[in-house]
This record gives sequence, structure tokens and C-alpha cells, in this order.
Amino acid sequence: MKSIKYLLAGCLLSAAFVQHAEAQQVQGFVHQQSKATDYVWPTDQQVLDKLDKWQDQKFGVLFHWGLYSVPGIVESWSICSEDVDWIRRREDLSYEDYKKWYFGLKDELNPTDFDPTQWADVMQDAGIKYMIFTTKHHDGFCMYDSKYTDFSIANGAFRNDPRKDVARHVFDAFRQKGFMIGCYFSKPDWHCPWYWHEHFATPNRRENYKRDRHPDWWKNYQTFTQNQLEELTSNYGSFDILWLDGGWVTGDDVNLDGILAKARQRHPGLISVDRSIRGKNENYQTPERGIPETQLDYPWESCITLSHDWGWVPNAPYKPAEKVISTLAEIVAKGGCYLLGVGPTPQGRIEQPVVERLHKVGQWLKANGEAIYNTRITPVYHDGKTWFTANKNGKTLYAIYTIEEGEQLPATITWKGNLPKGKMTLLQNGKRVSYKTNGDEVTVSVPAGLRTESLAFRFQAQ
Repeated sequence: MKSIKYLLAGCLLSAAFVQHAEAQQVQGFVHQQSKATDYVWPTDQQVLDKLDKWQDQKFGVLFHWGLYSVPGIVESWSICSEDVDWIRRREDLSYEDYKKWYFGLKDELNPTDFDPTQWADVMQDAGIKYMIFTTKHHDGFCMYDSKYTDFSIANGAFRNDPRKDVARHVFDAFRQKGFMIGCYFSKPDWHCPWYWHEHFATPNRRENYKRDRHPDWWKNYQTFTQNQLEELTSNYGSFDILWLDGGWVTGDDVNLDGILAKARQRHPGLISVDRSIRGKNENYQTPERGIPETQLDYPWESCITLSHDWGWVPNAPYKPAEKVISTLAEIVAKGGCYLLGVGPTPQGRIEQPVVERLHKVGQWLKANGEAIYNTRITPVYHDGKTWFTANKNGKTLYAIYTIEEGEQLPATITWKGNLPKGKMTLLQNGKRVSYKTNGDEVTVSVPAGLRTESLAFRFQAQ
């Protein structure tokens, strides 16, 4: 995770927000979960219906792909001059020269192997049901052909390729396979001269001037941002989710109410995710790199990377498939969806180690997906390594016993609560399994000869 010139910050960091036992080194700034009391249920029935459909999907993918992918460094943040240990830069350049070098990567990002169909095939094989693509991260570099800036992939080294409007091709490839479609967009823009004005230094992630002293600059930034969101929601096909990052700029700062009013005429029921901005435009909450401690009964999503970083980095230490499966089971049992972060390579492919892990996850979901998709929470949702979900009428329960990589299956599995009645079926092979109850305790006999993987059982609740 380290090259001669670049330190990949995601591998050097301690977790700022990881609410469960997963040990990982992560980027220090993450969007934390809003408080439950801050959640505001939408009043638009179409949005409520879309949220219900989204909650059925359970498993999504978030693609970070941009300038940062070329050297394989933490996404965007190295051009922010905040003095924190996870923002690392080349030591041979001054800060201003570093920004020039970073912005100059526009002329090096040339993904001649770009194949969004391969992305969609891999994610479909993985059992993933919805996708979110980063059209613009905080560095302001657009992964689509914006008419409001030349700072885009369509005006860089890839400009003569017929696929230069890459976001269009990505969204279309996933729509063709029936995925729910989400558009990621950063409200802050560190390349926009009306956000980081050249007259002043850039001391942190925020605009580098006082709005009340330069209202014309701020107005220009607002108009620029509104125009780009209008551009995306008008010209790039149907969207289910508008996923807005950079919570230090609020929706009110860019007139999100007005943007959504227009967008929902074109995209009925469009889900708004104004991350960490409490209120009516945060239609679901997004704890980052962690899982809430307890079950929640409103819409939420844990966004967690497959490696340590959101974007591609060389020789990434990807999580094993078993970890992805156990994380998915925990999130779903607590009432959430799992948004898995994957970074395509600079050449525009999903690399083989990712393909292999996600194929294994997909094989598990083909046999056991009934315990994941279209489920809802049940009051007793956890005991030890077993997580519980329920179908929508609450009468059929599922117990998911999770294992770690290299772990062998036990002879019996025991949990308390959720007592079954009648037969119990193992989803892996569709066969009946035997169990015993003793008070509030259930002991299931694990048949011999099973595939060594997390096990899911279906039964009727007493």
C-alpha cells in the first residue's frame, strides 16, 4: 500500500467511526450516522414507495473513480491542506505545486480498457442490486461531460474516445441489468474558482473566503452547483437515488429543495441522500465505515470499503468474501442496506481479486439470498454469531450463522429466542434439518458434508 512517492493514507489511519468489532485502518474523516431523533420521514408517497423498494435491495456498490485512481492514492483529500495524519502528499513538492501536479492528472487518466458492462456483470454476479457512481468528488473533476467546466474526463487524455462521457455509459450498463441507479455528487468543489478562489489560500475543505464579504463569488458557486445538478438529473437517464456528499456544504447552501422539486418531476420518488444534513432531504442515513450498535427502524445504509480505500490502490488488502457476507448479515438484521465501496482501476476495469471475492459472495447469495433480500427486522435479531431477519409479514424467520475465513462449521448451532415451530430448512441445499428446544434455547444439528460457509435457516416463528 506504499509507493516510492505516495503514502496511501487509508492504510495508515485509525477508525474515527466504527461501531462494531471490525478492526480496520481507515481514513480519519467520515460521515457519521445522524441521530435517530433527527430522522424525518418523507411525506411524498412516491418517495416512501421508492424507499421501500430500496430497502428490499439490501446490497449495493459505490464506485469511486477519478484522478486519484491514476497514482492510487486516497480520493481527492490530498489537495486539502488540513494537517491530519491521513492526508499525505508527495514530499518533493510544495503544496501549491502539489495541487498543480494533482490537477494535471487530468491529462493522464486515459482508461482505454474502460468496460462498464464488465462492471455490471461482476456486480450482478455478486448479487448486488443497486449502484451509486461518483460523477464528481470533492476535487471537482467530473466523470461526465459537463458543459459548465472543462475539468472533466471528457476534456482530458480520454477526450477523443467515443466513450468519453463515462458516467452515461456506466449508468446505462447498470440500467440494462435492472439495477436501481444512484448518482453521487460532491457539493463542495475544490477546483471551482468560486469555491476555492485564487485570491486566497486554501486552508481547509471549506470555501476560502467569507460569504458575506464576497456574496457575488458565493452566488456564482451556488449557480454553478445548481447547474451541474440540473445537468445530471436532466440528461443522464432515470435515477432512483441522488447521493450528495460533502456535508460541510448543506442542501440549503445550494437550494436543494428547488433542485429536488424539478428532479422529482423527471424522476418520480427520487430518494435524496443529503449526507449528515439532518432533516427532510436526508431520506436515508449513511453511517460510514461502520455499523450502528443497535437495530434501527428507519432507512439507513452502511457504506464500507472492500479494501481500506474508496478508490483503487495498488496491492489492496481486500476483505475476504466471508467478511462481506457476515457484514451483510449484520447490517440487514439491524435494518440497513450495505453499500460496498469498490474502486475501478485507472484503466477502467474491476480487477481480478475483486471479481473473485464478489463471485464467492454471489454464489452464497444465490443459495441464501432469501434470508437477505426483501426482508425486514425482527425484535430478536442477534445472538452470538447468528443474525435474524424476517419476511415482510413477520411470520417466516431466517437465522444466519456467520463464519470467518478459514473457520470450520460446528456440529451444532445454538441461539436463544426466536423459537421455531414445525420444520426448519437449510437454504444452502433446501433440506430439512433437525433441532431441539430447551426453554428459550434452540440447538440446531449441522448436517455433515456441507459447504463451509455461513449457513442460513428458514423456519416459522412460534
